[in-house]
Amino acid sequence: MTSGPAGAPYDRLGVRGTPGCLLVLTAAVTVTALVASAVGLTLPARLPADDSLGGPARFGIAVAVLALAQLARLRFRSAAGMVSITWGEAALIVCLYLTPAGWLPSATLLGTGLAWTMLSLHTDRRPVLEIVRIAASLAAASALAVSVATALGQPLLAPPTPMLAVAVIAGSVTYLLVTAWLGGVTLGLRHGLPIGPPLLAALRGKLLMFVGNVAVGLVVVALLELDARWLLLLPPLLWLLQQTYRYRLRSDQERRTWRAFAEATAALNQLDERGVASAAVTGALTLFNAELVDVEVARTEGRWHRYRGDATGQFVDRETGPPDRPEPDEHELSRALSVGAAPVGRLRVRFPRSAPPNARERDAVAAFGDALAAALHDAATHRELRLVTARSSYEAVHDPLTGLVNRAAMLGKGDQSLRQLAHDHPVALLLLDINQFKEVNDTLGHAAGDQLLRLTANRLNVLARPGDLLGRLGGDEFALLLTAVPVLGDRAAPMAYALRQAREIAERLAAPTEVAGVRMSIEVSVGVVVADAGTADLTELLRRADIAMYQAKEGGGNVAAYDGTRDAASTDQLALLAELREALKVDDQLVLALQPAVDLATGAPTGVEALIRWQHPRRGWLNPADFIRPVENSEQLGTFTRYVLDKALGVAAGWAREGLDVPISVNLSARSLLDPRLPAEIAEALRRHQVPPHRLVLEITETVVMSELEIIDEVLATLRSMGVQLAVDDFGTGFSSLTFLTRIAVDELKVDRSFVIRMADSPEAAAIVRTTVGLAHELGLRVVAEGVETAEQRMALAELGCTSAQGYHFFKPMPADKIGAVLGSLRDSAESNVFRLRADGAS
Repeated sequence: MTSGPAGAPYDRLGVRGTPGCLLVLTAAVTVTALVASAVGLTLPARLPADDSLGGPARFGIAVAVLALAQLARLRFRSAAGMVSITWGEAALIVCLYLTPAGWLPSATLLGTGLAWTMLSLHTDRRPVLEIVRIAASLAAASALAVSVATALGQPLLAPPTPMLAVAVIAGSVTYLLVTAWLGGVTLGLRHGLPIGPPLLAALRGKLLMFVGNVAVGLVVVALLELDARWLLLLPPLLWLLQQTYRYRLRSDQERRTWRAFAEATAALNQLDERGVASAAVTGALTLFNAELVDVEVARTEGRWHRYRGDATGQFVDRETGPPDRPEPDEHELSRALSVGAAPVGRLRVRFPRSAPPNARERDAVAAFGDALAAALHDAATHRELRLVTARSSYEAVHDPLTGLVNRAAMLGKGDQSLRQLAHDHPVALLLLDINQFKEVNDTLGHAAGDQLLRLTANRLNVLARPGDLLGRLGGDEFALLLTAVPVLGDRAAPMAYALRQAREIAERLAAPTEVAGVRMSIEVSVGVVVADAGTADLTELLRRADIAMYQAKEGGGNVAAYDGTRDAASTDQLALLAELREALKVDDQLVLALQPAVDLATGAPTGVEALIRWQHPRRGWLNPADFIRPVENSEQLGTFTRYVLDKALGVAAGWAREGLDVPISVNLSARSLLDPRLPAEIAEALRRHQVPPHRLVLEITETVVMSELEIIDEVLATLRSMGVQLAVDDFGTGFSSLTFLTRIAVDELKVDRSFVIRMADSPEAAAIVRTTVGLAHELGLRVVAEGVETAEQRMALAELGCTSAQGYHFFKPMPADKIGAVLGSLRDSAESNVFRLRADGAS
């Protein structure tokens, strides 16, 4: 067989492209065949003297029989080309009976040479060298077979006997093995393949026919010995036997073909183009026993990529231009690959020249091409999906302008870096903000601002060290997490290192540059925070660094370190809120501290202010200043307010049972008045504890009263309509006018302790107290002075006309279990003309 590149001119001699070792084998076999033929012709013929046919006739019959045996061939495709199965063994047995053994090599050389020449002219187009090799191989095999057969007996015109049968069968086996071995060696040398697979394929395909050949040969010999006229019955039987062989071979081949087709198409189930193309080339080479397979894949912008494999196992791929489309010759099949109207590529399969494709193989190539087109299209779709996914994933964690990680990725990766460090390993976070960035945008335009951001990001990238995490948080803010902070014995060393890094970055960024044609310097403010890796997450570090950065801006410098004493929203307060949630579920942590207010003239109790204290199991006693502000800014305010009101009303209900008619005051947060459900909740609490509404005084601040939100006015009006009293706490400290007293009806004014304390030394403070007392009298309101600590303050308040006061001069805040006795004692010792709780009986 010969093969060459697609479109190469046909080599009639068959020398071009033939491996040198195959040429040597052909020459050796040819010399052997010629020598065997010459030697055989010199041997004595030993024909009977009365032979009716004569030597030339018998030689001619042998040539004809051997030629017919080759012409009546059956073929099947193997891994290296087409394998032909002939009636050679039957012809050998017949010729051993009819012709002197020495003549058979030359008769085989002549007869098979003529037969294969005729086949080449009409179907195979085999080159001369291959015809010579085939004829010489068969002649050499027949010479060896003749030697074996004649060594065991003398078949010429001998009657059929068991020994004769053994002799010719041995010769036939020798002929089979030699021809199969020579054919396997030839295919192996031509295609660089091991000889085992084609040898086994030939033997497996020939086994059944070999048995039939031997049987036919023995039957022909028996009929010739009995009566040659019986041979007229053989042609129909031989034709039926030939069809049986053909059907069996075709059935086996189709079964193997479709099994291989299923395996080849299943192998196309790959997720990438190269995997699909590689599987297609390998599968097509195996499935079609091809010499060469090209899979050309269409890419974007007119580019193509070609994957090529051949029978030797070589596989190459490279970028190509649009493929030229020459008309394929009879040994090549080309199939355009498309899915719907979308072109995908092209499949080219080059068959061996000795085995051109038939109609079945054309259909198989078409089906395989359709499966390949679908697989390549799926791979391309998957590739695009991967690119889109990768692009989306990248964009989800990167800033599109600078390419740095964005805030979300900074938080995620930063927390991951912190978790990978030891708990006490110091880390530093630098938060940078570009000064006058808004002016650059407003003056030079947003394109210049974007250029400035990219330039800053590039410089920061250069300054960042391995292991650092750099990101753009948004706007003109950048963050740099330093994880390689030196660990030294000095606790101040990490902060000193971080500050040095921050100052160096600020100085390097300040190097003059050109933005939108304007020479400028990038000035930044840097907030620096240092902490142990296990003490805070990146969100908290960013919050602290943000505080430090604004401290840098306010201080007029470039760099500032985080100062926890200036942080009003530390994580300690967040932890405190979590602990408060647990405290509200129990009854022994949040307790009331009650402080009476007394009449300055009689000493009778005029009211009691309920103050909350927290007996924390770990932190100890906490005053309201330690936890009220975080509570007011949290979602727990409503629960906390209901808790304090419930405790206060419970205490007031106990006083009522003891005959003490003293109101209790509870401070109300500004945010609580934004809840329209508050009046209903207070009414329910009053009903549950059976406390009259006028016994409850709600203290609100001047800022709350001055709010113009309708919801606050509605809540206060509803509380007033219920009979609940209202008091203005810390009166005089706000910036409002006194017009709120005409808009909101209140019952009591409480003079702030800051004025009471300074009243003796400050005429201005004394004037505020005097004015407040006078205003209260004019409006019919009670007035209570807070924070009275000395007898002098008490006397001064009495001289100014203040009627009630509270403070350490009278009583410190006390537990609920002691307040009842104190109130009873005050009531009993007071004079009979106790100051009325409501001036002029106002309701």
